[in-house]
Amino acid sequence: MHQKNFTFHSALPKDEQDGFIDLDRLMAVITRRIRTILTGVVIFVGLAVAYLVTAPSTYTSATQILLDENMTKYAEDQPPPTSSQQADMEIASAVEILKSNEMALRVVDAAGLVDNDEILNPPQSPIALVKSGIKLIASAFKPAKPPLTAEEARQAQRQKIAAALQDDLKVERVTRSSVVSVSFESTDPQLAAKVTGAYADAYLTDQLNANFDATERASVWLQERLNDLRERSQQASLDVEKYKADNGLTSTGGELMSEQQISDLNKQLIIAQADTASASARYYQYKSIIDQGPDNAVKNATISSSQTDNSVLQDLKTRYLNVQKREQDVTQNFGANHPQAVALRAEREDITRQIYQELQQLTASYKNEFDVAQSRAESLRNSIEGVVGKNSEANKSLVRLNELNQKATALKTLYESYLSRYEEASQQRSFPIAKARVISTAGVPTAPSSPKKTLVLALSIVLGFMAGGAFAALQEFRDRYFRIEADVRAALGLKFLGYLPLLGQQAFDKKKARRQKAGPATAEEAENGVAFERIMRVSVEAPRSIFAETLRNAKLASDVMLQGRDNRVIGVVSALPGEGKSTTAANFAALLASSGKRTLLIDADLRNPGLSRMLKSPPQTGLIEAALGEVPWASAVRVDPRTKLAILPVVLRDHLLHTSELLSSQGMLNLMESARKMFDYIVVDLAPLGPVVDAKAFAPQVDAFLLVAEWGATPTNLVRDLLEQEPQINSRVLGVILNKTDMSELSRYSDFGGTERYRQKYTSYYTEERPKVEIDA
Repeated sequence: MHQKNFTFHSALPKDEQDGFIDLDRLMAVITRRIRTILTGVVIFVGLAVAYLVTAPSTYTSATQILLDENMTKYAEDQPPPTSSQQADMEIASAVEILKSNEMALRVVDAAGLVDNDEILNPPQSPIALVKSGIKLIASAFKPAKPPLTAEEARQAQRQKIAAALQDDLKVERVTRSSVVSVSFESTDPQLAAKVTGAYADAYLTDQLNANFDATERASVWLQERLNDLRERSQQASLDVEKYKADNGLTSTGGELMSEQQISDLNKQLIIAQADTASASARYYQYKSIIDQGPDNAVKNATISSSQTDNSVLQDLKTRYLNVQKREQDVTQNFGANHPQAVALRAEREDITRQIYQELQQLTASYKNEFDVAQSRAESLRNSIEGVVGKNSEANKSLVRLNELNQKATALKTLYESYLSRYEEASQQRSFPIAKARVISTAGVPTAPSSPKKTLVLALSIVLGFMAGGAFAALQEFRDRYFRIEADVRAALGLKFLGYLPLLGQQAFDKKKARRQKAGPATAEEAENGVAFERIMRVSVEAPRSIFAETLRNAKLASDVMLQGRDNRVIGVVSALPGEGKSTTAANFAALLASSGKRTLLIDADLRNPGLSRMLKSPPQTGLIEAALGEVPWASAVRVDPRTKLAILPVVLRDHLLHTSELLSSQGMLNLMESARKMFDYIVVDLAPLGPVVDAKAFAPQVDAFLLVAEWGATPTNLVRDLLEQEPQINSRVLGVILNKTDMSELSRYSDFGGTERYRQKYTSYYTEERPKVEIDA
């Protein structure tokens, strides 16, 4: 199907992919591994169906509880706003309370589930049955425990049911709200609804009981503290009064008497000092006026009306001013000696004398006032000093008194605070409202919640694809064999000659059985030479088959590579036994012989001569005898009467150990030189390269090699390593033939655009004849 031209070239690097993933290669892998992937899907779907058939149906009943702090806002003082972190902690605490063993025990008691057989012995899935069996077997090896009493057995059963409730209970917060969802699974829908409702009621009851118990304990403790604080407060007040009495610290209006006296005397002293200053100012003012003499006292002294209330002095001052004015007018108009001016001057002088006398009287009066005020201030100052001396002793006692007062005040304040809290606790104890309420009542489920058939089947399909894909990827990763031409070029860098299809083994076995029944070879066959098995003549019987076309490509490659040579020795080798090199060598030689070329086929696999075993009549002499010189080599040759192919077989010898030395011996060299003179082509079936060194020993006598590898069975690394170790063989390899190819699977291993994908388009070129031995084309 896939033939190459005869020009030699090394493997070319693949073009770099533009994308991150090579989708074409991925699709090719999926295509060739689709059966593995689908097998994984079928297995997992089958397991899912078995699970759905055997797993008991479970029902889920759910309720929702709102944690609401506003439920008690009319009975309690509003608490400070809580942060989001505190709210999260409160909700998380509520979730853990609902999950607790104590809550489960309350539900068991409240719902009467102690003897519920549905919880104690629920229907079990096959997996659960296996686990139970394992636990039962393990318990047989544990030491026996003493028998339990009836009460202990009941408590153990109660705990067991509570644990079962906890296992099937699911409590979670609804998004970021203050709502807690409570759900319970059971094989009985009525039981699921009953348990869920019991959990909601138990939680609300628990909150009420917790509040009542807390306030009850707080009330008892506060009552004890109040009694103690009341006694201590009263005793502290008595201590204050007793200390006052013992130290004479009497007080009025909350202050000590001595402190009040000092305060009053200080006030009086301030007033007296003010009066003394005022009197002193008036006295020294008038005294300074008197000291100037009568005339100057009247002329120079200026006394406002606000400084004196003496009307006489005011009248005299007014008369003085009037007389003085009249005197000035008369003097200006009539002269100073005018009688009227003289009379007025005498009157002015008399008024001056009167004013001076009045000023002297006022000065004496103000001096008396000054002396009295000064004496009073001095007396008050002396009184204050006396009281302060007495109060210094009282202040020392006052420190202790203040301490006692502080203690009494603190105890009184604390007592009042505790009394208020006690009254609040007493009121809250009688308030029957919890800080939570049910906003969604648990109903009886009508449809099972588990197993979810659609989800299980979908998940099984996904898991099947994943498992099948993983196993397919593992197979693909482990597939390091020759599959297509690109593998040959990439791994070996050698020319690819084509594919040899996998021959029908059943047809070959049937033909072989019929031949065995027919008996040994006929006399005609014995006379003419040797008869091949038909599998060795596929290239001749089906000349237009892909099998023959591949061998023609090998002949063309040898003609090009060995151009100009009269005779050519071509060795056929493989890396491992059983790869079909003998069949390939026989058909290649038969093809050459049928084309009119003088061809000799030598079976040089001295340890496992598969080619010689395919002869219908066993030979008596062969290559070993000819190489050792025991018989002429020409007498050991057998000729196929149909193809005229000369065959030099091998007769095994048990005592022949050093086969490589025989192949490299002078006798073998002489045999080959003689054969070259008689034949155009000499095809040599050599031993595999891997296990023995025979092919390496015979290599100097070979012009070119055909390398046969089994499709999908020969490791690429093995062949590459063998050729790298034998450069004398590697340099003379005509090309690689992939034998036993499953042509129906070939296109699945080719990338997009590979020639293997278009094999069907070449079928018209191979349909003229069909080989008598069936070929899987």
